[in-house]
Amino acid sequence: MYAIIETGGKQYKVSEGDIITVEKLSVEAGSEYTFENVLAVCDGDKMSFGAPTVSGASVKASVIGDGKAKKVIIYKYKPKKGFHKKNGHRQPFTKLKIEKING
Repeated sequence: MYAIIETGGKQYKVSEGDIITVEKLSVEAGSEYTFENVLAVCDGDKMSFGAPTVSGASVKASVIGDGKAKKVIIYKYKPKKGFHKKNGHRQPFTKLKIEKING
């Protein structure tokens, strides 16, 4: 059984027991989070798709913790002008473990 959920402007295919990293959510570690935006649910041969979401479907996940991704380097320069600019960014994320799919 798997489901397709939407969070943070992205879509994720999840099964029970999966560990995923999503855009940072405002929840604390150890708590439980429920995804209501379930786009599709597949249980063997039975598939249900939403328009845009499946009514009555939800995915429960437990929050493992927060973190930051690896640094992404942004480097700008203009040739023959002596202009160089270096910048970096670390995107925050939340790590979740999928506990149950209700569909």
